[in-house]
Amino acid sequence: MEDAAIVDLYWQRSDRALSETDKKYGRFCHSIAYRICGADEDAEECVNDTYWRAWNSMPTERPSALGAFLGRITRNLALDRVKARNTVKRGGGQLTLALGELEDCIPGGTSPERALEEKELEEAIGRFVAALPKTEKTVFVLRYFYLAPVDEIAEKLHFSSSKVKSMLFRSRKKLRSALEKEGLA
Repeated sequence: MEDAAIVDLYWQRSDRALSETDKKYGRFCHSIAYRICGADEDAEECVNDTYWRAWNSMPTERPSALGAFLGRITRNLALDRVKARNTVKRGGGQLTLALGELEDCIPGGTSPERALEEKELEEAIGRFVAALPKTEKTVFVLRYFYLAPVDEIAEKLHFSSSKVKSMLFRSRKKLRSALEKEGLA
């Protein structure tokens, strides 16, 4: 079933919307949640919560890209679950590893005074990613948004792992330079 038809089912408040969403995006959402949470039970709960959030947000919001909409919800729910759990082992280490890779590019600190700077940083990263060539953007988003392991990205895109690592290294270097130019790093 096409995304527009599924969204229409949500707007009609049809229970079928949930089953069609699960058929089309269940495995996708589960893989995102599992990568982050590292446990099937947590991933299943995140997926179910994703459907609940989608159900509640559809009357006011009509997503143009249902997969991206559901992926974002799932990712945020899984990250919240990991934070609440306060564990050291996160997503098979991918969350810690991926965020550690970006550590040199992004300044730290969590004080309330930094809220505006964080918003500027978020917008700057968004502009940076939008300006990347398609392949680099895909690799960057898979790694740092969906927290995919390097080997999985390489397999999916038919690249060697070293090529993916090299692309990520160059992208981080470009990101750092872009953030420095904007006075954010």
